[in-house]
Parts: sequence; structure tokens; C-alpha cells
Amino acid sequence: MDFATLVFWIFAVILVGSALMVVGMRNIVHSALALVVLFAMASGIFVLLNAQFIAIVQILIYAGAVTILILFALMLTRIQGQPRTNPTNKLWFIALIICLVLCVSIIYAVIGSQHLIGAQQTAANQVPTQPNNVVSIGQLLYSPTTYSYVLPFEIASLVLLVAIVGAIIIGREEE
Repeated sequence: MDFATLVFWIFAVILVGSALMVVGMRNIVHSALALVVLFAMASGIFVLLNAQFIAIVQILIYAGAVTILILFALMLTRIQGQPRTNPTNKLWFIALIICLVLCVSIIYAVIGSQHLIGAQQTAANQVPTQPNNVVSIGQLLYSPTTYSYVLPFEIASLVLLVAIVGAIIIGREEE
């Protein structure tokens, strides 16, 4: 077992454990914090797949912005004095059956396609390595020699700026 495979299995075990903690914790704030760990481990798997840009976006957007938004919403709407803020669903048995069916189908798919994975690995070893995908995205966005996506990128940032200003104006009118 090489180092990348070992790191993958460590990330995968922590990711699955934190996913179970997200849905199984009684305190919803602890569930949201386990969600941060889940997003970080998913980002680590993206790094192992040589997708650094998606890993950085995963950390910045999901582990940063979305989780903080969830925590703020939980803190603002939290009922004081209630120890169990994440009650157990009554349909857990049906969810368990669905999870077992899904698990069996995934195992069947992996076992049934094992010979295809071996054939693809030998073909993948012959492909030359590409440059870093962050460099490729940067060259595609800002390259003066090829078609550049600078104008659509700037238009999208302008639309986001208008949305933020509109949200501030709407929020101030209610005060």
C-alpha cells in the first residue's frame, strides 16, 4: 500500500465517521461542527485526486461560508434550555433498510466491475501528466493569447455585488 492510498483511507474513514456524527449527534451545533470536518476531509480527497482548485473552493465555500451561515442560523433560532436540539426521527428503520440496499448495490457494482478498473489503470499510466489544474484555470480565465473568460467573470462579480447591495438595502428598510 503506497502513501497516497493510506492517506485516502484515513481521510475516508474520518469522512464517513464525521458524516455519521452529522446525522447522529443530539446537539445540532455539534452536528454543524462535524460538518466542518466532513468538508475538510472531502477537500483532502480532492487534493489526492489532483484537483487543487476544487479542494480550495471546498474549504473556502463549504467549510467556511456555508458552515458559518448554518452556525449563525442555529445560534439565532436556537431554543434555550433544550438539551436535545436534534431529535431522533421516527422513521429510522426505513432509513436503515434504504442504506443497506444502497450499500449492497455499491458493493455489487464494485465487485462486478473490478476487471474494468484494472484495464483502465494500465491505460491511465500511459497518459502524460497535465500541469496543475489551478494554473490551467488561471490561464483560461486571464490569458491574453486565447479566448479569455475575464468579461463573464467580471459580469458575475458585478451581479453578486448588486445582490449584496440589494440585500443590505432591504435589510436596512426593515429596521
